[in-house]
Amino acid sequence: MFKEYKIVHIVEGGCGTVFLGASGLPLQKLEIELNSLAAEGWQVVFQVIEKKRFLLFWNREAIIVTLGR
Repeated sequence: MFKEYKIVHIVEGGCGTVFLGASGLPLQKLEIELNSLAAEGWQVVFQVIEKKRFLLFWNREAIIVTLGR
């Protein structure tokens, strides 16, 4: 049982989505963020990848990670 929770929201880059049609999640940014939070004692509880419309024509992915400690 966790006593506190934290939500991390990492979004795919907008320029790559517009110019290339799709970009991909910034994995290095996600890795750095999760490693720094793990050093503070946070653990991943749940994660989900969402896809939503971006500027009428494109879709953009984001990852939402729930952490607890």
